[in-house]
Amino acid sequence: MRKSHPVRRAVLAGAATVSGIVLLLSLKPATDPGSAQAAGGQVPPAAAGQAPQGGVNGAVTGDAARTQYGAVQVRLTMSNGKITQAEAVQAPKGGRSDQITADSVPRLNRAAVAAQSADIDAVSGATYTSAGYKKSLQSALDKAKAQGGAEQGSGQARTVTGDVARTEYGPVQVRVTVAGGKITKAEAVQAPKGGRSDQITSSSVPRLNQAAVATGSADIDSVSGATYTSAGYKKSLQSALDKAEAQGGAGGGGGSSQAAGAGGGQARTQVLTGSAAQTEYGPVQVRVTVTGGKITKAEAVQAPKGGRSDQITSSSVPRLNQAAVATGSADIDSVSGATYTSAGYKKSLQSALDQAGG
Repeated sequence: MRKSHPVRRAVLAGAATVSGIVLLLSLKPATDPGSAQAAGGQVPPAAAGQAPQGGVNGAVTGDAARTQYGAVQVRLTMSNGKITQAEAVQAPKGGRSDQITADSVPRLNRAAVAAQSADIDAVSGATYTSAGYKKSLQSALDKAKAQGGAEQGSGQARTVTGDVARTEYGPVQVRVTVAGGKITKAEAVQAPKGGRSDQITSSSVPRLNQAAVATGSADIDSVSGATYTSAGYKKSLQSALDKAEAQGGAGGGGGSSQAAGAGGGQARTQVLTGSAAQTEYGPVQVRVTVTGGKITKAEAVQAPKGGRSDQITSSSVPRLNQAAVATGSADIDSVSGATYTSAGYKKSLQSALDQAGG
């Protein structure tokens, strides 16, 4: 018998191994849903971000977040509860801030849409801008969540964040949880800090939180020894309650309605407080009453004051209020001699109308 050559045996063994591997691979399904999903970069439904549910549609503007280099304020466009667009309507500007803003904000906008939440990474080299962006973004999501809750029924718990109230010792900002028309939780997300303020804040804020829940309104007593903190707390709390009422009825159970006419229909009345718009001479903040989709009253709850600002404010604000009611929008003319106040007024007015979907 002829002896088999070792090289030939090796070649035959290798060919058999390759054939076996090919056969095994041919038995594997043609598609792997998990792999395809990973390749496509699609996030499974269970891992999707924290965009508010409830079919929220339209524009939602977050509160302006103050940073060391200027204010950051985010506006979201929502479709069926999903973030479809994010933009910064305010961002630090001037000097090097222009370059940092131009580089970081588009990246933060994309991240917000991709993450569907405020849990996004800070942009390197733009720490302050990123922090402010995320804070305002969270505020916008809180408002969208509250609006979604209002659409699903007034008994559902909603979280609403009030506007920042400036005090002599630092900002105060209150967040409340409302369920069934009642405040079930109140907390200060911002309060004065540093030096003696730490002690005053730690002593007064818990008492103010308890009082807010107990009374179900902003008509609470100031804490002795914490006059400024108490005043700021109540102001921000009232702002939160205004927003909750506009979104479906906080503290009074279901938002106010008034008869629309002989036909027996109902035209809902909403009270909407816009975000404070910072100007060169001080903040401007507008509150509007909307009935049947129309502005029936406009007022400035904050406006520049002190020195010549008092005269300008007293002259311009009534005219701006009248213009807002007359036009039913923020597309109003600036008052001559009150350029900054007019610009701030229109910006805050637009913020208020955004909350109404206007």
